[in-house]
Amino acid sequence: MGAKKYIVNLSDEDRETLESFISTGERTSRSNTRARILLKADDGLTDATISEHVDCHPQTVFNTRKDYTGRGLAAIHHRKPDREYDRKIDGLAEARLIKLACSDPPEGNSRWTLHLLADELVALDEIDFESISHEAVRQRLKKRPETSSLQLLGDTARAGR
Repeated sequence: MGAKKYIVNLSDEDRETLESFISTGERTSRSNTRARILLKADDGLTDATISEHVDCHPQTVFNTRKDYTGRGLAAIHHRKPDREYDRKIDGLAEARLIKLACSDPPEGNSRWTLHLLADELVALDEIDFESISHEAVRQRLKKRPETSSLQLLGDTARAGR
């Protein structure tokens, strides 16, 4: 087996921080496990040995080492930030969506559904969408409580919240 790619070298200050972190007992089990992994990794133990000592999967040990080398002690406290996505529905599309939701529903339907609104937005020539999900429509309408969007869609049970 080759040399370890992610090597943990704790400073004295980091080691003290981790030891006090574990001894207080006020943290989550996941955070305590990660702190214990880092302390044992600094002692030079193998991933398999560490996983036996802290009762976790060896992949957890590897991931903790990797996170520590990339983000430092913050790796035990917080997960890395989730990926941020670009919004498909911008201001113009949102205005068109609200206008559409406030209009009369298509023939054969008593009200607009999220799927109907999504399909209609894709069909519009003014807005360039290849596809849009009903969930994206729901999230954009939910962000505008002043439009009573949930009432427009016939969901009176949620609208009263």
